[in-house]
Amino acid sequence: MKQVSSSAKPGIWKRSHYLDRMTLKDLWIAYFQYPAIIAYIGLAIASIVTWFAYPASLLQTVAAAGVVVVLYPLVWYCLHRWVLHSNWMFKVPFLASTWKRIHYDHHQDPNHLEVLFGALHTTLPTIAGVSIPVGYAIGGIGGAAAALAAGLITTCVYEFVHCIQHLAYKPKSKVIAEMKKRHMAHHFHDENGNYGITSYLWDRVLGTFYDRPERPKKSPTVFNLGYTEEVAVRYPWVKTLSGGIVATGHPRKRGDTQNADREAA
Repeated sequence: MKQVSSSAKPGIWKRSHYLDRMTLKDLWIAYFQYPAIIAYIGLAIASIVTWFAYPASLLQTVAAAGVVVVLYPLVWYCLHRWVLHSNWMFKVPFLASTWKRIHYDHHQDPNHLEVLFGALHTTLPTIAGVSIPVGYAIGGIGGAAAALAAGLITTCVYEFVHCIQHLAYKPKSKVIAEMKKRHMAHHFHDENGNYGITSYLWDRVLGTFYDRPERPKKSPTVFNLGYTEEVAVRYPWVKTLSGGIVATGHPRKRGDTQNADREAA
């Protein structure tokens, strides 16, 4: 594996970064240089400017933003459980690359920072599709602008918390530490549960919340989401895009075995 420096400098995104090798300071610097985060912040500012041009009432503005913030955990839960952890996207040739980018690669190596951030071509339509209609129904153009700004800012918060959960750092906040515990179980023990990131309310409501002692056996598909060598025989597109291999085991323990598999392929 290519050696990666953890120091954050200008042009940081010209090389790969791994959260288990970064400090909190490195993360802060990298976070605000990442193109998707810059795009979210820029669009949030543009939405606020739009609100000033077409203002909604205070009540409409608060309601539009509030509804989006409340909806966000439910929307994320549904997408995470029934889309990102689906077993149908990799079966469709033109969706295989999207599934690989938006979630398979993240589970293959949960600490790889570039693939932890959502891809703009998938996140922006989702944010806009959820927030703008709700905001417009509440307060017209101004309400839509307020809702979109709330959705973008909430996404920025979500992305940073998600980064913290994978960083080699013990959060001082007990709340965030508990979030990290649940998310680490999702990535390194059993992917079939703990789908929330900043809230596990819907995991509790829908029966997917768990503590590791409740599931003593580790999931064999925690790093490949069920996309195994056997599955790849019939649906080869993700394997082809992954250099001809389906990685198994902990990402930091693959080493020469995966290189040998790639050479054999």
